[in-house]
Amino acid sequence: MFLSLNSEQQHALDAAGQAFAPMLEGLVKFSIPITLITFVLGLVIALMTALMRISTSRILRGIARFYISIIRGTSMIVQLFIIFYGIPELGRLLTNNSDNQWTLAPVIAAIIGLSLNVGAYASEIIRGGIMSISKGQTEAAYSIGMNYRQTIQRIILPQAIRVSVPALGNTFLSLIKDTSLLGFILVAEMFRKAQEVASTTYEYLTIYLLVALMYWVVCFIISIVQNFYESYLERGYRS
Repeated sequence: MFLSLNSEQQHALDAAGQAFAPMLEGLVKFSIPITLITFVLGLVIALMTALMRISTSRILRGIARFYISIIRGTSMIVQLFIIFYGIPELGRLLTNNSDNQWTLAPVIAAIIGLSLNVGAYASEIIRGGIMSISKGQTEAAYSIGMNYRQTIQRIILPQAIRVSVPALGNTFLSLIKDTSLLGFILVAEMFRKAQEVASTTYEYLTIYLLVALMYWVVCFIISIVQNFYESYLERGYRS
């Protein structure tokens, strides 16, 4: 016997089918690429910030702390709004030009905002990894003639990164979910596509459950890859 559906159930099923294709497009074209780009850029910022935090220079330490404090102490959506709407406005004020030629593409604003956010949080993870390395290894490196750069590059960072991989993996997973905020600055990512379909079909529960399922599937796949990578690093470290 075939399971019969009433009109409401059929409408919900049709709405889910209508939403799936644009949501998948938003995921593939925007959510995942933006996540990958911002994570790489964020790691570069994080590494620089972490090194500044452990620097002997008070100025560098102060700059790094101020940056981290600003990012961690404000909402991400506020940061995205300031970047997307504030930077063009600042450009118009500085050039005394009131027309609309100063604009910032939504994707560029998203990449800037998320990269700065990842950089702040990941910098503390990397700094924690660096601080977990015994000072005796640094002293041993100096004793065989290595300078500071060589010690950091060849001795400290490889071990610190290995220690930091689980936490950085969690940051990557959080970043994927944080792309759902980009719809507020007009990026056509997966959640924004879902909202557009939900607003026309009024099947909010069905479509948002589908959104949750798609995010979960993506994060589950990434978690599996992360576990394999952690096992690979652990085997390499032991060998």
